[in-house]
Amino acid sequence: MKRFLAACLLSGAVAFSAQAALNDGDVAPDFTAQAALAGKAFSFSLKETLKKGPVVVYFYPSAYTHGCNIQAHTFAEQHDQFVAAGATVVGVSLDSLARLKEFSADPDYCAGKLVVASDADGRIARAYALKVSAAVAGAKDTRGIEIDHGFAERTTFVVRPDGKIAATIGGVSPAANVEQALQKVRQLGAARPSASKP
Repeated sequence: MKRFLAACLLSGAVAFSAQAALNDGDVAPDFTAQAALAGKAFSFSLKETLKKGPVVVYFYPSAYTHGCNIQAHTFAEQHDQFVAAGATVVGVSLDSLARLKEFSADPDYCAGKLVVASDADGRIARAYALKVSAAVAGAKDTRGIEIDHGFAERTTFVVRPDGKIAATIGGVSPAANVEQALQKVRQLGAARPSASKP
């Protein structure tokens, strides 16, 4: 029964309530975390990345689980459109950096395009007022490898360059989550004054 519940939770069949306390207009908690891109580790800073434009900070339960695989694959497929809208995307989970290095380079999921950051103790997720669940004994990922960490609820925050949250997206499917985030960053881009105007 525990394995069934864990599988449902990770696949997205059981949705979290997504009642995040942080919402439109709230200040997004700044964070620095060890992250991976295309299999290489580096230090990700939200504050520094916001200097380039909006940042989509998406929290997800675990790398190599059904719903998270779909979400990462969809973000990777839409990557160029987020870039065109001036936005950076970073995924955050309680996965270890070692798992994320593999996930970030996997051609079926992050495909070397997505930054994924490690929030091993759930500190960042909790700062965003998200629910963090304990590890589930016997839970395995889609590769059959045991998952030894807890899970943050699937919620995406679109953060404006001024550090305030422009949108909180939760309670929808992984693919819809990506589409809604893209719509929001396009709206932000359309609202910015054109640099070509006097």
